[in-house]
Amino acid sequence: MLTAGQAADSPQFIPVLGKIRVRVPVGRPRTRPDAVAADKAYSSRGNRAHLRRRGIKAVIPEKRDQAANRRKKGSAGGRPVSHDADLYKERNTVERLINKLKAWRGVATRYDKTPASYLAGLHLRASMIWVKDLTRTTR
Repeated sequence: MLTAGQAADSPQFIPVLGKIRVRVPVGRPRTRPDAVAADKAYSSRGNRAHLRRRGIKAVIPEKRDQAANRRKKGSAGGRPVSHDADLYKERNTVERLINKLKAWRGVATRYDKTPASYLAGLHLRASMIWVKDLTRTTR
């Protein structure tokens, strides 16, 4: 999903999750992943409730202020949020890809006037990264 450059990512969490298709070796792509790893910006009650309703494991660390507010409420604040630290480390792969995409100044600063031209540049940069990775692994 393409949004304005200054828009926050967190409100787009549920719409993006709706478009995800997880490829498996056999059969059609699944629409429900086993787990979703995200950074603290996505730690909201609404996002966690949506994942819980769909039976998806949330691998999202709790924000410090949310944890303090929960503790301040005492037993009425609910249980602490659990999060799988080993699975969270896999998020690093996505962060590295985003850094590679943003190595192109046009992608990082969004100079393009139209969403279509920005998306075309993003696809071009992703293709270049993919081809470079293919040539590196075949040697």
